[in-house]
Amino acid sequence: RILNYRQVEALLNLPDEEEPLALRDRAILEMFYAAGLRVSELTGLRLEDVQLDIGYVRCLGKGRKERIVPLGEPAIQAVREYLSQLRPQLADGHGCDRLFLSRTGKPFDRTNCWRLVVKYARRMGITGKLSPHTLRHCFATHLLSNGADIRMVQEMLGHADIATTQIYTHVDSSRLKAIHQKFHPRQ
Repeated sequence: RILNYRQVEALLNLPDEEEPLALRDRAILEMFYAAGLRVSELTGLRLEDVQLDIGYVRCLGKGRKERIVPLGEPAIQAVREYLSQLRPQLADGHGCDRLFLSRTGKPFDRTNCWRLVVKYARRMGITGKLSPHTLRHCFATHLLSNGADIRMVQEMLGHADIATTQIYTHVDSSRLKAIHQKFHPRQ
């Protein structure tokens, strides 16, 4: 399942500031969509991997391959707020260097990631299959549909083979029609 940009935007805005863990939840959702991270990459992030001042995250992908992915301002802001306002309370003497922590101060794990995404998907009324990987899929699809070079998207996703990235080049029939009308000489 692919969400359109409005749906992703709605999902990212769901964590309610009144909830105690909303800052963490928003930061996690933003990171999934902003950087196209796999669950294992997000849960493996350490404090030193996020360079907010220059807007990049360094992650270890499949095969322990390191890659650097840029972050947009909304993700940078969400992570900054989480780091300054919530993470110190969650860490509270645990000495954990992982970026994202659970309510008990332990590293946020795969199961927690799945539960978090499903929780907010349900709040949106989405009961079908929606997972952390959906946000990675949206990241790639939205970049490509907005004209990003497939090789750059391949690099950001950490794909060794371009064929893997091509999975994300969904054909949007309305976009095809508009391009055809704009560029075909017999219109």
